Amino acid sequence: MAVRAASGIRPLGLDTLVGLQRRMHAPGTTRRLLVPDGMTAPLGCDAVTVPARFGPLVMPRLPRVGCVYADEAHWWWIVPSDSDYALEWPAPARYAAGAVVPDAPDVPGLIHRPDGTVPYTPPIPLYLALCRLTNTTPTWSRPVSA
Repeated sequence: MAVRAASGIRPLGLDTLVGLQRRMHAPGTTRRLLVPDGMTAPLGCDAVTVPARFGPLVMPRLPRVGCVYADEAHWWWIVPSDSDYALEWPAPARYAAGAVVPDAPDVPGLIHRPDGTVPYTPPIPLYLALCRLTNTTPTWSRPVSA
């Protein structure tokens, strides 16, 4: 597959193809978390979700909190697209490409909106907070197996 650029045709890179594939979803009821009016998402939007019991424990561990959505069962943090690149988010956290909330009857409600126009929670501090809460060693600190 190729796209036409101003200088001619250039092939799509593997990262682009993987990103496109990840955003395709299976049929079923899905809802997408949308950024509030007046905010922009120049880096795209994905989300990280955790069971609701973890939400209040994560918030004070973050230097900056972006848009956070919640329902009775889960909390979602908006992060820039591809924030899962080379990371294994610790269970029970789940990474939602495209900020898609699968099999949800309703879109979760916005419970935190940051000042300014950018909706993101920085993904590395969020990842480290979740690793700490779940007693998981960060990906880059694990031994390399031969």
